[in-house]
Amino acid sequence: MQTFSKNERLCSKILIDRLFESGKSFHHSPVRISWLEIAESPAPIRVVISVPKRSFKKAVDRNKLKRQIREIYRKEKQNLYDVLGEKKIVLILIYTAKAKLEFKELEQKTIEALNRLGKTLVTELK
Repeated sequence: MQTFSKNERLCSKILIDRLFESGKSFHHSPVRISWLEIAESPAPIRVVISVPKRSFKKAVDRNKLKRQIREIYRKEKQNLYDVLGEKKIVLILIYTAKAKLEFKELEQKTIEALNRLGKTLVTELK
């Protein structure tokens, strides 16, 4: 199931604030990942993808990076779904590098970060 539907996107300002206040996180260059387990959600994982304006002034550059990260996540999310089981989390992926990476390199590093998240979730949520 390689889709990224509307109910998988995190739009709630309240949940995003809770995620930053009490969520757990780690940095795996060039991506910082924060997550928080929640009780109720329409999807097992709800995601926000962020690229800071401070690092990339042009919206074109920020949007391209977000599209690329969204595509990588869309292809790799099934691994996280398998790890979660019945649990539900909210997740934010923040691109932290100061320069744009080639897609292949970005894909490789983002997949490594998502795999690390999967391993962390196995130990944290069980």
